[in-house]
Amino acid sequence: MRLDWRGVLGIGLSAVALWWVLRGADLHQIYTVLAASNAWLWLACTFFATLIFPLRARRWQALLAPTYGRLPVADLWKATAIGMMVNNVAPFRAGEIARPFALTRLQPQVQFMPAFASLAVDRLFDGTMVFALMLLATLDPAFPRDQLIGGKPLSVYLVPTSVFLGVVLAGALMLLFAPRLTSRIAAGVVGTLAPKLAPRVVHLLSGFVRGLEVLRTPSLFAEVFWWTLLHWLCNAFAFWLGFRALGIAAPFSAALMLQGLIAIAVAAPSSPGFFGFFEASAVVGLALYGIHSEEAVAWGLGFHILSYIPITVIGVWYLTRLKIHFADFRVARTGESPAHEDTQAPRAPG
Repeated sequence: MRLDWRGVLGIGLSAVALWWVLRGADLHQIYTVLAASNAWLWLACTFFATLIFPLRARRWQALLAPTYGRLPVADLWKATAIGMMVNNVAPFRAGEIARPFALTRLQPQVQFMPAFASLAVDRLFDGTMVFALMLLATLDPAFPRDQLIGGKPLSVYLVPTSVFLGVVLAGALMLLFAPRLTSRIAAGVVGTLAPKLAPRVVHLLSGFVRGLEVLRTPSLFAEVFWWTLLHWLCNAFAFWLGFRALGIAAPFSAALMLQGLIAIAVAAPSSPGFFGFFEASAVVGLALYGIHSEEAVAWGLGFHILSYIPITVIGVWYLTRLKIHFADFRVARTGESPAHEDTQAPRAPG
């Protein structure tokens, strides 16, 4: 995929974040910490860090159920792996395009825009759960309430995040209970500011409304909630296993807090794979618990690399089996997936 100004900006910001992390750091000490770590615990950490992606695929099945019924989890897993791989190797979260695009190749009855819109609901559940778990972490007696980030208490950063999530949730509820009115308002605003984007916004909102149908069905809502909770608890457990591998004395609640800080940080423009912002968040988050910077950097680098490799390799494997090229993802940005223009679109073997 071509690198535009957004990609250059993201790479530049990641480079600055990496410089901030490594400035004044004792690289020999970081290597010593990693060399002395427990390989078996790192292996378990890698397993659970990769397990979150099949869990995400299972949740996606529930999100798409109101529109397409129960799609095969195997195909949803393959599409998820491809999307996460593309996020790791391409700029500006291209995996959010690749993931639904791959699904249209695996399941030709699936249309690109509804599948793409379902990811907005996917992220809405993610943001709500991550923030809820962060708040839960603050209730742990081990939470260091007197520690500051940039000279300010953590609440200064959590308040705007909660306001943002509140606005997003309010918008989602408006779409759920007054979809036509909300779509007209959005189309009017976008039509005034960017008329060319108005049709695509309306199309996207239509798919988003279908994705929100899970909120109307208590059983589906509970299912999506369960898989979201399991996903983020599994991810936090992988974080905690990485702590133990390095001998870092931080409670499980620290993993809940840290994954939230990282999720917030990587929402900013960054390089493929979110390098720099991930490690910077690790340093800031673990500093709250009194963890020395060398240990925090060692954890950030160790966890990031070990969680990066498996899903990237798996995603590349599925991408090659589907015979999809990165150039195909640019086509998907313009509208409907070309999979619907070719009824003989190949399916992944196996």
